[in-house]
Order: sequence, then structure tokens, then C-alpha cells
Amino acid sequence: MRAVIILTLLAVLVMAATCYESHESMESHEYLNPFINRRRANDFIQADMRLEAISQERIRERNKAPQERQREICEDYYPCEVYAFRHGYGAAYRHYFGRRRTK
Repeated sequence: MRAVIILTLLAVLVMAATCYESHESMESHEYLNPFINRRRANDFIQADMRLEAISQERIRERNKAPQERQREICEDYYPCEVYAFRHGYGAAYRHYFGRRRTK
């Protein structure tokens, strides 16, 4: 019985030694408030870099590849879109819009 009490006390001491919360971990501000506000979250990005990236994206939107324009035209016309699911967008665009139909 005495051995059980000694082992229990030893286990409690080991647990207390390993689970001790040191003062260094409390110094961090992240411990109390792990989230930062939105303004501080974006401080590391330079403003002019963001504006440049936005303008580059706008330029890319204006200068679309011909295949992308054809795909968008085909997606707006339902029969072309259905045909594209079966045969692909290139074949669907050629089928519906490739040749001029005159009456």
C-alpha cells in the first residue's frame, strides 16, 4: 500500500513538472488574443503592389485569348453548351458559329 502512495505522489510530481506553464509563454500577446485586426493583417503588403496587381488583372480581363472568348460565347447559347459537353467547346463553336449562315 505504501508503494502505491509513493508511486501516486511521484506521478503527480512528474505531471506537475511537465505541465508547468512558464512565464515566457505568457509574455506573448498571441496567448491572450490570437487574432489580429484586418488592418494589421494586411500591413505587410505594400499598397502600390496591390494596385499594380489589380491593374494587371484588369488588363488580363480585357485581353482574353480567342479560345476563352469563343467559350464564353458558346456558354451563353444553350444548344452550343449542350453540344460542347459532348464534343468539346472548339467543335461546338465551329458547329454553331464557325460558318456564316445567310438566307
